Amino acid sequence: MPTLRSARPALRVAAVVTAVVLAYVGGVVTGVVGRGSPDRSSQGIIDEAADRIAADAAEPVDREELERAAVEGMLRTLGDRWSTYYGASEFASFQDALDGRYSGVGLWLRPVSGGGVEVGSVQGGSPAARAGVRAGDALLTVGTRDVGKADVATVAGLLRGEERSTVLLVVRRAGADNEIAVVRETFSTHDVLVDRLHGDMVRVQVSAFTRGVGREVRAALLENGSRHSGGIVLDLRGNPGGLLDEAVDVASAFLDGGPVVSYERRGKAPRTLEAFGGGDVTTPLVVLVDGATASAAEVVAAALQDRNRAVVVGARTFGKGSVQEPSRLSDGSGLELTVGRYLTPSGHTIEGLGLEPDVAVPATELPAVAERRALEVLTGLVAALDGTGRG
Repeated sequence: MPTLRSARPALRVAAVVTAVVLAYVGGVVTGVVGRGSPDRSSQGIIDEAADRIAADAAEPVDREELERAAVEGMLRTLGDRWSTYYGASEFASFQDALDGRYSGVGLWLRPVSGGGVEVGSVQGGSPAARAGVRAGDALLTVGTRDVGKADVATVAGLLRGEERSTVLLVVRRAGADNEIAVVRETFSTHDVLVDRLHGDMVRVQVSAFTRGVGREVRAALLENGSRHSGGIVLDLRGNPGGLLDEAVDVASAFLDGGPVVSYERRGKAPRTLEAFGGGDVTTPLVVLVDGATASAAEVVAAALQDRNRAVVVGARTFGKGSVQEPSRLSDGSGLELTVGRYLTPSGHTIEGLGLEPDVAVPATELPAVAERRALEVLTGLVAALDGTGRG
């Protein structure tokens, strides 16, 4: 199943949020046995080197550490910051994250160019939120471990732990280092929240595209029925992405067929994912975005914007236009590998650019400012429809 890794991508601690296709197979590359001539029927050079290091190096090293280092080295040659190797427990957490349950502190992480990890977004009501961790915080240490150059999987693993245990974080924010103690919890996520605004306006907040989110959004719209005749605010602020199929499902709730997104894989013709039929195409719709709106969330916002179904309000989005897929290896570990790039219905890429809102609200403004602007736009859309007749 294709997924769009959160820009944070992007993983929910303690779980990876989306990912990979690549298998490390020992023995693919053959090499020299001992000091003799090449033996093509022998084990691969990677296995041979690992055996030699494990047996003869002056300092002992665990074979599992060597294998991980070998895989990570191969991934580094891609020059792609989203491609990562996950150990067995990390990959199991990845599956839990896609199902909307995990144990940890409630963060989505994303890699930083040049190495290191920062907070992509913080789940509302989570231990991290209560402790004061903020989106954009750069993680420097987790416990006693320096993570200034670590990858997302490593940091996520360190953030996991027993429920009610405490992990001490040092984060850099606005040039200053802050020490924050967070108590771990085990909990299920609620990635769709619905609240009624004044009049018949409804806000549908989607915090991540985990499994079942599309169904939840559709159910919310059916439950409210005519009570959202005053318009809908689809709030995707801080949404780091997730499952591509769920993103298509959410977009489909507001479209009646037609393209949502296309993506290209090496050596294959582009594939277009279409919206399901029967979506609500008449209720006025505003999509709220910000700089942490990424990946699958950008797919939804771009599709609704390109199809002239919604007015997008907020700050320019993150700009992650790549697709990843999960792949389990024989020992339960996994890889994530970027397998393609996606394009909006109008054929544009968001990679490195982000999505430009129709109504811009500077990123420096408080969230309430963007919310007020969204309601003003929605009120205008409703008034325009009332003046011309609905339908």
